[in-house]
Amino acid sequence: MSHRPSLHIALSASALALIAGLAPAQAQADTQPPMRPGFHSGSVITRFGPVATVEGREPLPANATFSVAFDVAEAAKPGAINRTLESAARFINMHAEAGVPRDAVRVAVVVHGPASFDLTNAAAYARKHDGATNANLAAIAALIDNGVEIHLCGQSAAGQGIARSDLAPGVRMQLSAMTAHALLQQQGYTLNPF
Repeated sequence: MSHRPSLHIALSASALALIAGLAPAQAQADTQPPMRPGFHSGSVITRFGPVATVEGREPLPANATFSVAFDVAEAAKPGAINRTLESAARFINMHAEAGVPRDAVRVAVVVHGPASFDLTNAAAYARKHDGATNANLAAIAALIDNGVEIHLCGQSAAGQGIARSDLAPGVRMQLSAMTAHALLQQQGYTLNPF
């Protein structure tokens, strides 16, 4: 009977060591890449799209409105966030910092080609990328929560075997990226040139 308390203590110590060993890995998975010098978190989408305050810039017209579509064909490296999703968040954040009312900024993202898998749910992404975690999911959710439309080219999806059920919540499947851009242009969106 005298051996049980020491066995219990030994097992508890082992369990704590195991948990402690896992904690840094979990913390690392939840951490964003370091922010570039001179940049800070935006006020609208705080986890994505860091901005730099630009002193001495030309003032924006008081009645300025923006309807901008971002085109995404280049995929992020497996497990990394797609740079264009980060740019879409930055567009919203920097205009908010510049004093543009949130309702005067409309953003859409049209994804096609190799970037298509960046819009898939965790299971579909992991199947495609040898078990990698889709770092884009939190950014997709944050963008959609802030009114951003995210469109996937149906032609690219079909060509890559992506089903509607494979998509992250809120992603819209379109006939094609060309169709999505044409419809967005009819709604007054301009295409971001980069």
